[in-house]
Amino acid sequence: MRKYLLLGILIIGIGLGLVAETVRLTFYYPVSVAGPLAKVIDRMVAEFNASHPDIEVTPVFAGGYNDTLLKVQAAILGGTPPDVAILLSTDLFTLKAIDAIVPLNGFISADEDGQEYVRDFFPALMANSLLEGKIWSIPFQRSTPILYYNKDLFQEVGLDPERPPTTWDELVEYGLKLVKRAPDGSVTRWGLEVPFSGGFIWNFEAFIYQTGCPGCNEVKIVSDDGTEVYFTSQHVLTALRFFRDLSVYYKIMPNGYINWGTVPSDFLAGRAAMIYHSTGSLTHIRNNASFDFGVAFMPGLSCYGTPTGGGNFYIFKNIPKGHQKAAWIFVRWMTSPEKVAEWSIKSGYIAVRRSAYETELMREFTAAHPEYLVARDQLAYAHKEFASYNRAKVTKILFDQLARAILGETTPEEALEEAQRQASTELAPFRK
Repeated sequence: MRKYLLLGILIIGIGLGLVAETVRLTFYYPVSVAGPLAKVIDRMVAEFNASHPDIEVTPVFAGGYNDTLLKVQAAILGGTPPDVAILLSTDLFTLKAIDAIVPLNGFISADEDGQEYVRDFFPALMANSLLEGKIWSIPFQRSTPILYYNKDLFQEVGLDPERPPTTWDELVEYGLKLVKRAPDGSVTRWGLEVPFSGGFIWNFEAFIYQTGCPGCNEVKIVSDDGTEVYFTSQHVLTALRFFRDLSVYYKIMPNGYINWGTVPSDFLAGRAAMIYHSTGSLTHIRNNASFDFGVAFMPGLSCYGTPTGGGNFYIFKNIPKGHQKAAWIFVRWMTSPEKVAEWSIKSGYIAVRRSAYETELMREFTAAHPEYLVARDQLAYAHKEFASYNRAKVTKILFDQLARAILGETTPEEALEEAQRQASTELAPFRK
């Protein structure tokens, strides 16, 4: 009888709102279930759940970013959207087009420290979160491409291992010294490798931004509303010519497709003396390099320049208000300075908040590993990542035309004119 009495009291209490029901959230995260970062996320989510007994978060490891976006879209169409997800910061236009997400300004305003919280994020990392005067996502696992270089090989060819190249001219000069050829003329070690595959556009953006003026944001390749592109600008043409010349004229880099995933392996195996790759690869390279290596800003023509990249937290629209509020609590916890610092150390991504670098954990870690500060400091020269409506199609158009120019099938001018024409047609329905 006592058991039934207690059960009855519990049911009545829930009905009157006196006893809180557990809010169960589904959290989509872009990594394979067996990936090492999945274990880190699992531990962080378990810690959150233990400290928030009224909220239970279940992570869903959905594969890479594209796989996760497709699964999120399928869930939305099926009427069961996730509550919260990490997707690319550049997925904003896609999610906005299907009315899938909510702006976060209301949650921010309701928090006593909301404005201070937002200002603590590095501005370059917040740039892709903004649209129509609203904030749509919160940075979490963010990165930029950086230069990795083999200090041992620098010494071997008479270069100062503590002085990486800072200009395009120096990049070529160093690359020419670092290339190694067999007696038959075949290359056994490249001076430089920059991925030229699906992730190439991100790296190519860096070359574009490096043609700008020091300390300014004059270079723009897409409109803020994501409906127009500027592929025929002189900045893009200069970047394309130089990238082509690295392999075709200077021959310090392989000519043709270079897979994103093989570039770090080539670096670790000594087949490439310098590479451009994500700061998210830093922990992997640090844990596996058998030689002394350094990291630095990517060299520039007239200034340093880089895009940002990576994933942000989004909260979804067609879920209960209580779930949205709980999701915001989860996002705030995951992006607290201590958790941001922990995540940065374990993953290699940039710590997205300034205050994270003031935590004892991060101060001790960066004192021992100052290379983790390079990507943070490069943010002073960062631009938001290319984002537009129909981004996947638009970037494929650009990549295909860049490839034609780099492989000698057309001139850089003709390639960019064709990319501009096709992309403008693709974006026309979104222009008001």
